[in-house]
Amino acid sequence: MPNKIHLTVATVVVQDNKFLMVRETQEGVEVINQPAGHVEPGEDVMAAALRETLEETAWDIKITGFLGFSNTKSATTGITYYRHTFLAEPLQFNATAELDPDIDSAEWMSAAEIRDPSNIPRSGMVLQVLEDYEAGRIFSLEMFRNGL
Repeated sequence: MPNKIHLTVATVVVQDNKFLMVRETQEGVEVINQPAGHVEPGEDVMAAALRETLEETAWDIKITGFLGFSNTKSATTGITYYRHTFLAEPLQFNATAELDPDIDSAEWMSAAEIRDPSNIPRSGMVLQVLEDYEAGRIFSLEMFRNGL
């Protein structure tokens, strides 16, 4: 059962009313997602969010809040994904960083572009955290205790 549970992180990175998103191909279909990925064993969740965002977008970021904890189960694999989503601001683009090979591109998108039916979200969590951000459901980072 443990191999069917995945702890992940994502970031909602906002600048000038645009959101940093990634395009990736899943089972032959191009989808959009916030920068996201798996937490490695022994890694703090906020450190994982910083790392994954850099690997997928080439942006260094600063985490400023927490948007929530969500989960979903893949209908095709049966894997349950548990996702911590953080709010962040961009610090600088790292021109020497190489994007993760699973990422087709990273781009800044408006909320309307994210919701456009031509952009297929990787999961329902993509639109849910956008709605959480727009509703101001942002929690303090004080709830996280890093013991690693």
